[in-house]
This record gives sequence, structure tokens and C-alpha cells, in this order.
Amino acid sequence: KDANAALLSNFEVYQLLTDLKQQRKESGKTKQSSGQQNLNTIMYETLKYISKTPCRYQSPETVRDFLVAMKDHKLTK
Repeated sequence: KDANAALLSNFEVYQLLTDLKQQRKESGKTKQSSGQQNLNTIMYETLKYISKTPCRYQSPETVRDFLVAMKDHKLTK
């Protein structure tokens, strides 16, 4: 399957952004370009919004169980 065309769940986006945030903290502060500052703002706003949703409390197992349960319904994008 084409990895660029895959859909992500809110849980996966939340995990990705929190992991990136943690990596940036560990790597230390460096001078950032305006493009990098814009990306940081987008990441911050997205995390702020998505943290208020139930995905914050989900786990990979619950997402997998849901997808398995919905497979029989043959839903499309």
C-alpha cells in the first residue's frame, strides 16, 4: 500500500506529535528558521486541540480492536 495515501487515526497523530515534541526537548535548543517556528506553532495548536479528545486515553490495542471489529462492515474512506 502507498504509505503517503494512508489515513491516520487521531491516536496515531497524537502519538507522533508527542514523540516529536519529546525528541525536540532531548535534542536541545538551537536557532530556528521562520519555517521551523511555523511548524512548531502548528504542532502546538494541533496537540492542544487533540489533547482534549478521547484519543489521549486510547492505546494501540484499542485502535487495533476497533479496526478489526469494523472490518466486517466493509466501510470505505
